[in-house]
Amino acid sequence: MKRRIAMILGLMMILAPFAATGVAAETLKIGSMSPLTGPYAADGNDIANGVRTAIAVIEEEGGVPGYDKIELFPQDTACDPKQAVASANKLLNLEVVGVVGAYCSSSTIPGSEVLAEENIPMITPASTNEKVTERGLPYMFRMCGRDDDQSKTAGKFIKDYLKAKTVYIVDDKTTYSQGLAENVKKECEKLGIEVASHDHVNQGDKDFSAVLTKIKAANPDLFYMSLQNSSSGSLMAIQAKRFGLKCPILAQDAVYHPQFIKIAKDAAEGVYFTFGYVDKTKEAFKKYYAKYTEMFGEPGAYSHYAYDSTYALLTAIKKAGSTDPEKIKEQIMAMDYDGASKRVKFFENGDSSSNYIVQLVKGGEFVNFWDPATGELY
Repeated sequence: MKRRIAMILGLMMILAPFAATGVAAETLKIGSMSPLTGPYAADGNDIANGVRTAIAVIEEEGGVPGYDKIELFPQDTACDPKQAVASANKLLNLEVVGVVGAYCSSSTIPGSEVLAEENIPMITPASTNEKVTERGLPYMFRMCGRDDDQSKTAGKFIKDYLKAKTVYIVDDKTTYSQGLAENVKKECEKLGIEVASHDHVNQGDKDFSAVLTKIKAANPDLFYMSLQNSSSGSLMAIQAKRFGLKCPILAQDAVYHPQFIKIAKDAAEGVYFTFGYVDKTKEAFKKYYAKYTEMFGEPGAYSHYAYDSTYALLTAIKKAGSTDPEKIKEQIMAMDYDGASKRVKFFENGDSSSNYIVQLVKGGEFVNFWDPATGELY
């Protein structure tokens, strides 16, 4: 009996502060959308882990006042538009207050339209198609760069450094890869570089012999490879080497991933990439990197963008003292600080700055190679 009375008294003491204020501790719910299964799962899980890392850091910094914890509800989009819509609807039912995602532009665009119906802020860490932020959605933001900016870096590199006269372009017909390839084609034509052909493969193809035969016959000065993920890119690079292609290969940010080097091995050496510049000497990067590696090991290509997207979202909620979307937006638009990936500052349309450079695979790792702003090597 005494034990029971003691337990009741103890419970009353625990609940007393909440009874006095009339407020119970709450959970802050946020969502993520990315491909957690299928051929794009490497990047998708990197994104989810970047979100988890930011949550851990925010909680170490004191969390968000009024909430006892921050809970993530990760959704698998599989880079499929229909699944992205279903994921967005599920997040609405879970009553999340913000979403980080998605990876493929073909998922982000339809998914964001569902979230926009309930005014849920969304920050994409990886979708680079221009349309993402050009549809007038008031709570759509982008942490990574844009395809039209990436294509300018590619065109400048092709003309000014490689001095290529002819380019053969291949994409896999996804919203992202084809859109970027079209931008690169326009940029090349504007710069007086002949596009020998703009060809296509199918998403998920394993055998690229048909298109590689045509590339070899065309004998271009450069092969531009625009694919949706690193696994497809590594297979194409391996087969290009076996076919004896002599021209350099320039790829883009979706192919850029540690797995590309791991799978392609020797065929990865000498491949160029356009990707956002990251200053790894900054304290913000060091803080992110230390926590990420502690929790998950080496980060992937978009982990730092996902981290910054989440950190920005949670910081905005914290500063606003509210989950009201307009107040969150007001705080996001006022941001100007060093993130893990870059200087975080948003423009009126929801974009942040693009900072693409050219990297090179050398000695089994990605190294900074060429700066489009100066036209000089690193």
